[in-house]
Amino acid sequence: MVAKVITAANVGINSCKIEVEVDVVNALPNVNIVGLPDSAVSEARERVHSAIKNSGFSFPTGRVIVNLAPADIRKEGTNFDLPIAVGILKEEGIEITDDLNMAFLGELSLDGSLRRINGVLPLVCGLKDSGITKVFVPKENAKEAALVKGIDVYGAEHLREIVNHFSETPIEKTVVDINKYLEDNAFVDYTFDFKDVKGQQKAKKALEIAAAGGHNVLMSGSPGSGKTLMAKCMASILPPLELAEALELTKIYSVAGLLQPDNPLMTIRPYRSVHHTASPNGIIGGGTNPKPGEITLAHRGVLFLDEMSEFPRQVLEVLRQPLEDGYVVISRAKSSVTYPAKFMLVGAMNPCPCGFLGDKEKECSCSDFQIQRYRSKLSGPLLDRIDLVVNVPRLTTEELINTKADSEPSAKIRERVVRARKIQAERYVSEGILTNAEMSGKLIKKYCKLDEKTLEFLKMAAAKYGLSGRKYDRILKLARTIADLAEESDIKLEHITQAIQYRVDVI
Repeated sequence: MVAKVITAANVGINSCKIEVEVDVVNALPNVNIVGLPDSAVSEARERVHSAIKNSGFSFPTGRVIVNLAPADIRKEGTNFDLPIAVGILKEEGIEITDDLNMAFLGELSLDGSLRRINGVLPLVCGLKDSGITKVFVPKENAKEAALVKGIDVYGAEHLREIVNHFSETPIEKTVVDINKYLEDNAFVDYTFDFKDVKGQQKAKKALEIAAAGGHNVLMSGSPGSGKTLMAKCMASILPPLELAEALELTKIYSVAGLLQPDNPLMTIRPYRSVHHTASPNGIIGGGTNPKPGEITLAHRGVLFLDEMSEFPRQVLEVLRQPLEDGYVVISRAKSSVTYPAKFMLVGAMNPCPCGFLGDKEKECSCSDFQIQRYRSKLSGPLLDRIDLVVNVPRLTTEELINTKADSEPSAKIRERVVRARKIQAERYVSEGILTNAEMSGKLIKKYCKLDEKTLEFLKMAAAKYGLSGRKYDRILKLARTIADLAEESDIKLEHITQAIQYRVDVI
């Protein structure tokens, strides 16, 4: 009789239910795994054999055939060890409830203990959606799996514990209060705070607007003007994660293997700083088995590109489609995976190769050709996707040594950002988006209506600066955010004026 056990396989940050079928036939002792397994799954035969023997159970003396169905889906990872072992034990007559509403996930060590695996949250979410009511996972993954409501989670440390659960000692169910966990861990002490940034009021305001509406921003200025420091301070003014955002982020970091064992839920927005030697695959994701790249790891957070003009043009150009669509599709010959990528791009660069173009104290030594070649690394289509462009001048000596001037702390700026995000959440409650930056053309017409005087001014500005359709829409989105920060229901002339000032101040 064929034993059947339920498990799951990851496909991007989603998953599909997999049925593990185990049969033992009269033939020379061997273990065959079929159903498009990768090398990690194929090697399970050795781990499972040793784990069963060292746990005190007998291993079949005949030929063991393991089928992973459906057979046309590529099976990757080590989470198939436990379901294969359970199926073999069933074939050996071990009493394990034959319940197809129950699933098993986990990697086995040679002594039968269970090891932590990656991607548990999306696996359990997919199992719950397919009707599974109980799931057994390694104890280290139990809290992460318990984030999914509506499914009973049992964390085990050893294969023997799972067998004993059905005969002697039931495993205690793992329960996590996800809302309390999110509230208790939402606020942290940030290393970088805007109170430590002297001057640069215009740049600070630009970053506040960007954080409030989820907009992209580019800072250009001389070396030492504070661009990198202000970008690092961005993390301290971002609003807390909503529950849906936290779960989506946790799925991403779980699949990428970056989730901390003692922290099963992502509770703060990501801040990813990328070096200019990064490859296109490192930025957008990829590999033989496509994994999330930096733009996906920065989902609902910040992707910071310091010295942006030093990045290869090919790397910068791969950002264009994700910046527009909010997701990235990684296509390979055998599979195609879609990852979310709704991030805020924060870029910093010098105005020229020497860095002192327009500086009040040092003279620029670059030729016009050098400056043009330097700036041309940022193409027009990429700049079109950046909402705010702000010049960051170097501080004067008086501003630098002034110890009496108090800068506004990040906590106060964050309060305004949170209020603006709350306004947006209420406005778009039925639209499927969270921020102004995500508005489509249809939503812009609906929520960015202008009075006659303001519209006429915007038309004049569009003609004067030769605004493209994308720039025009982004100015309206930016003005909507500025109005939200001012807690105004309508977009007024001063909001449009400020948005244009940030948008046409192009390097």
